Amino acid sequence: MMYKRYYIILIVAVFFGMMSCEDLNTLPVGDTVTSDQKEEVAENDPAKAEAGVNAIFAQFSAYAPNEDALGSVRHNDFGYPAVMMFMDQNGVDVVSEDNGYNWFGNNLDYSDREYTSNEGQILWNNMYSIINSTNNVIGAFPADIEDPTGQFFLGQGLAARAFSYLVLVQLYQFNYVGNESKPAVPIITNENSNEAALNGAPRSTVQEVYDFINSDLTTAISLLQSAEEGGVTRNDKRYISLAVAYGLRARMHLAMQKWNEAAADATDAINASSAVPAQISDVNHPTFWSSTQSDWMWGIIIQETDRVVTSGIVNWYSHMGSFNGNGYSTVSEGKQINKALFESIADTDVRKGWWLDENKTSANLNEEQADFIAGLGYVPYTQVKFGPYNDKVATSTNANDIPLMRIEEMYLIKAEAEAMSGGDGKGTLENFIKTYRDTSYVVSASTPQEVQEEVFRQRRIELWGEGLNWFDIMRLNKDVDRRGGGFPNATMVFNIDAGSDLLLWRIPEAEIQANPALSESDNNPSAPTPDPVPDE
Repeated sequence: MMYKRYYIILIVAVFFGMMSCEDLNTLPVGDTVTSDQKEEVAENDPAKAEAGVNAIFAQFSAYAPNEDALGSVRHNDFGYPAVMMFMDQNGVDVVSEDNGYNWFGNNLDYSDREYTSNEGQILWNNMYSIINSTNNVIGAFPADIEDPTGQFFLGQGLAARAFSYLVLVQLYQFNYVGNESKPAVPIITNENSNEAALNGAPRSTVQEVYDFINSDLTTAISLLQSAEEGGVTRNDKRYISLAVAYGLRARMHLAMQKWNEAAADATDAINASSAVPAQISDVNHPTFWSSTQSDWMWGIIIQETDRVVTSGIVNWYSHMGSFNGNGYSTVSEGKQINKALFESIADTDVRKGWWLDENKTSANLNEEQADFIAGLGYVPYTQVKFGPYNDKVATSTNANDIPLMRIEEMYLIKAEAEAMSGGDGKGTLENFIKTYRDTSYVVSASTPQEVQEEVFRQRRIELWGEGLNWFDIMRLNKDVDRRGGGFPNATMVFNIDAGSDLLLWRIPEAEIQANPALSESDNNPSAPTPDPVPDE
């Protein structure tokens, strides 16, 4: 009984009707198969192995995957993009009104940190569901596989698992340096999953989780490079390429403050990728809705027939978009940029037009777009960065692809890491911004720390709304200071100190109760929701 209870709570093995997972995971009579049997299935029927890989990425965007666990359909429950929005609403740069149409109000006021919160359950379940699918794929191939197709599939599983743990370790514990021995999250692998299901899994340390991530990514890089040399590459950008794997390891090394390694991985990602930074003419209008965009390295590809789309409103663009004809954003006042951050953007920077100015206008909008935005009465600083599906204003089809990694991020990682390791990060940053965003740009920073701070500002602007800013807040030990940010509700104006227990997510109550290796004392400390401060 404990096996079933723990397995369901930890892994959330509800695969939305996907037979692919069952193909690798069960025999016809329903008995669980061994790793050797999985390998035999993958070898004799590669289509089933491919289906298992597809199941990984299908879970990145799923309609209400936690309906059974939560007891109802929640309209903020749509896979990893929901997690991206949780993190952005926790921060200071994605501003929104706390009203009856905003499903992310609990993230705004940090009541999501209650270990009985729906958001805490969604986050935990979504990430471990992806991990479970990756383990199924990883267990289906021998580690020394020589077939290029098998190498590609195994590389997908390892890299996607590393991605999931890199997200988790940065949400459930503070930054790597100085916290290496502190508890992070349980490590569940294809080898220990049965033991974990029977006896539970304790929290591994931060060091152990990062070591595990590094091992997975290093192996994935080797496999994907070999597969590429063997002529096997991805069909589209939902899959992880060699360049994306380098990019993930660059993120990891950045979080670990291993500057030389981060710079090297970012450079390798740039060199291995076919992606190129978007030109000024590419982003001087609402865009960022298709993975075919030249600067996208990796993204969640959405089809019009996906359930998140046919639901109409239970999807990322419903909540984030400003141009859609059907969605929560048009009735919830939309999403705005932090006012102080907007004011820091030079008028010569094309990205100034990614948001409405104080007069509710943007130079990036054509007449039709401007009229639509004006007609909905959006407030100043509302985003017009993310265009509508197929560039069709007022479309009711929210089938926008969602960026997970763009090449611009690699240049920004490279600049920060070079500056912090004694290289010419200042030159890298200035050349990048001057070439692709603002021809008048000059870096005034004179020390490595000042360059790092300027890169942080540029990341806040460039990657706004893409679910990455929270990781920067945590790794750079930033306060969550919303003062002067233009938050419309005085009750949401906080100044939370870096290192506050409130910044860490708590392991859900259901997991604590079901996991024999965890007790209440193993959880992150409880912290009260923050008190508002004067908006000075």
